[in-house]
Amino acid sequence: QAQLVESGGGLVQAGDSLSLSCAFSAQTFSINAMGWFRQAPGKEREFVAAINWAGSISNYADSVKGRFTISRDNAKNTIYLKMGRLKPEDTAVYYCARGSNVQLSTETAAYEFWGQGTQVTVSS
Repeated sequence: QAQLVESGGGLVQAGDSLSLSCAFSAQTFSINAMGWFRQAPGKEREFVAAINWAGSISNYADSVKGRFTISRDNAKNTIYLKMGRLKPEDTAVYYCARGSNVQLSTETAAYEFWGQGTQVTVSS
């Protein structure tokens, strides 16, 4: 059973930084892409960032480009999302997911396993 567990969420002020982690089980590990998504209240889940198996290629939503950084440590079965210059509009539940293939897709349908999510709240 594939498992992904996010951690690191919390309440911060605008302009602060926060780092999220996503630990995945050995069964989840594969050469497929891994990604971060977020969902704000009343909105659809949206793509944030994705990274390839080697950690050498990444892709970001325009709204977070230059502020967020995705990375991974395969030895620790963990991916990370470092978030900087946070804005109130970044408030959402953040999810990590494993893709169904190696493509760094921005579509939720391209990801087959999901974590439970971690809340990030940015106050103004």
